[in-house]
Amino acid sequence: MNRQYINREIMKKCRILGILILSFMLTPVFSNGQSAKKIYKIGEEFVDNQAYADAIVQFTKAVEMDPDFVKAYLARADAYERTGKDKLAAEDYQRAMIFEPKDANIAYQAGRLFSKTGDYEEALVILNRATSISRKNIPVYREKVKVLIALERYDNAYRVADTALKLDKCSKNYFYRALASEKMKNYALAEADYSSSVKSNPNFLDAYLGRARVEVPQNKLGLAMNDCSKVLARDDKNLEAYLIRSNIYVERLDYPQAINDVSRIILIDQANAEMYKLRGKYYQDFNQHPNAINDFSKAINLDPANPEIYFFRAKSYEEILDYKNARKDYESIGLLSKYDGEAMRLKDEAEARLFEINRESDKPEISIIEPEILMNKTINLPLSKDEVLIKGKVIDDSEISKLNVNGESVHYEKKDEYYEFLASINVKGTDKLKITATDIYDNEGLKEFEIKRTEVNGPVIAIVAPYASDNGEVYLSDEDDNVYVEGKITDESLIKNIMIEGMLASFRPDMENPGFSATINIMNKNQFTVVAEDIFGNRSSSTFHLNREGAVNQDNPMGKTWVVFIQNSKYETFARLEGPVKDVSLMKSALANYQVNNIITKQDMTKEELDKFFSIELRDLVRSNQVNSIMIWYAGHGKFINEVGYWIPVDAKRDDEFTYFNISTLKASLQTYSKYVTHTLVVTDACESGPTFYQAMRSVPEERSCDDWRATRFKSSQVFSSAGYELASDDSQFTRTFANALANNPNACIPIENIVSKVTMAVARNNQQRPQFGKIAGMEDENGTFFFIAK
Repeated sequence: MNRQYINREIMKKCRILGILILSFMLTPVFSNGQSAKKIYKIGEEFVDNQAYADAIVQFTKAVEMDPDFVKAYLARADAYERTGKDKLAAEDYQRAMIFEPKDANIAYQAGRLFSKTGDYEEALVILNRATSISRKNIPVYREKVKVLIALERYDNAYRVADTALKLDKCSKNYFYRALASEKMKNYALAEADYSSSVKSNPNFLDAYLGRARVEVPQNKLGLAMNDCSKVLARDDKNLEAYLIRSNIYVERLDYPQAINDVSRIILIDQANAEMYKLRGKYYQDFNQHPNAINDFSKAINLDPANPEIYFFRAKSYEEILDYKNARKDYESIGLLSKYDGEAMRLKDEAEARLFEINRESDKPEISIIEPEILMNKTINLPLSKDEVLIKGKVIDDSEISKLNVNGESVHYEKKDEYYEFLASINVKGTDKLKITATDIYDNEGLKEFEIKRTEVNGPVIAIVAPYASDNGEVYLSDEDDNVYVEGKITDESLIKNIMIEGMLASFRPDMENPGFSATINIMNKNQFTVVAEDIFGNRSSSTFHLNREGAVNQDNPMGKTWVVFIQNSKYETFARLEGPVKDVSLMKSALANYQVNNIITKQDMTKEELDKFFSIELRDLVRSNQVNSIMIWYAGHGKFINEVGYWIPVDAKRDDEFTYFNISTLKASLQTYSKYVTHTLVVTDACESGPTFYQAMRSVPEERSCDDWRATRFKSSQVFSSAGYELASDDSQFTRTFANALANNPNACIPIENIVSKVTMAVARNNQQRPQFGKIAGMEDENGTFFFIAK
């Protein structure tokens, strides 16, 4: 301990001892007629040394010697208050009033202390006297407001507070008027005055708390929460702030947070029975009755004479079907409240007769609310989940004693006509769900369900129209602000919804892998997003970028024109090729100056991919995008076996004809396009492909004119093939000449016949086999032809 502190305490005690000795020595002298003022001064010295009990003795001697000694009464009143003897202090101030009837402050002190001791009527009489003496003494008005509120005379309290406010528009006066309004349940008016109080003094924490209190019944929970937070930020041990905030959480049905706030109060004030009772009520309302019982028991230990706590604990015992302890609590209430009819009625209800009267043999009826139960008593659960959330209800005439799901006890709650339960059940390693409910008479209800594991993959989204490339780029054919989008969803399950840019797309929810469509606005947009969700909640989204470079002039006589390149290079068993990549690049450069709406490039396709692309994917794209003219260009290995031409897929096996792509299959697919497409041109730069599937050679191609409307409007089905039976090389004279013919064309258009002539001449000069050009056998041809129209 600090030596200086010890020395100070010793000196203090010495001074007090000296004063006592002096007072003892002088007492006989004073009793013989000396002035009471000296005794009073000794009392003052005791006050200075905080020896209030000794000071009271001296002040008592002084008033006994001089009953009119007002200062002694006032000093003794102050000493009494400092020692917690508020009643004696109030009486001394009241005695002083006799000698100083015009002193409003003495009357104020007397009224304040009578109010503090709960003697409100006496306090009001004295405070009324104080205001009659001085009508501008604001502390008196404030004390009167508190007294009138305690007496539940709220209208009078409001008027008195209003008078004080007229004298001084300060923070405290607004606060007291707000307090009166709050008691009258005029919450809006109270809120306004509390706000004025806060505005006048932003550090007045009681005003924030008052405003929070009145904001709660007005359902301004966010504002109330904000006020509580402001108080706690400045005073993290403010019990009322925690209490109000807990009430806000209860209004929001957030019982865990409400319980946490009351727990903070209990940590600060561990002997507060009311707080244990309140937390117990919260646990009870949250249906956590064992915790509620624990808190009610602590409250009873601190306040064993409070019958309300027994009421609450008995209720929780009843909720957990502990009628024995519930009956004990009701009996305790009977002892504490013999004249409380409600207590006696509740005790009687706990009697065992209720148990027997309600005995029945019906089994509890169990029904599941969530998840969805299918017709075959099956629950769908994603493969990735090990737990299932079960929500259901049990209907029974009797109380339910236990509820189990897969042998695990679950919590349930009593509603008006049924029990409701909610539980998360671990189903790892099992494909069954078994629910049993037992009532207090051991009648057992049973429900069993099979768990079916469902896929967890999101739907695959594809856009059919406008055409979308593999990298998600959508090619537009015009500058319209609205575009019709058509697509297809692939998924293992049925689809729940499809959204395009936040708009619901049209599709059939009862169809597997459905198509969808919607018209969307793309003005000022460079992309759009498609979101699809299946019935199991698996969700995926795809963003498509808009390419407006494909918008061409409307005067193209060939109409909407597409080019498809099949570029096979990376063979598994055949020789790999470098040429197709260069050839396709060369052709794309040559076509850049022509009106081509869209170019599709497919690389290194397997046989399965070729079959699917030509029979389904390209067909749907051509139809949906209303393509008029299409050129299909194949660059890769080819074969000609037994008068049948083949394209070689990258996964083809040598000497296994079945693994090749039969060009007759391509022809069959193209025939399904014929009702949509006017002009079809197949160009196959494949060695060993032979006279593929052409019908007849045009030995001398006739010159065709772009002005010949019949040539552009009448159908054409043409094939141009580089013939030969040798392995493909990486240097194609066929492609080079074809590209040069396009690149060096000075005219507004060039027909395929002109290109065929140039390619044939170039190939012949190099002593290669003559290319073959003709109609596609079996396809409709009205002697039209394929023109390349310059931009």
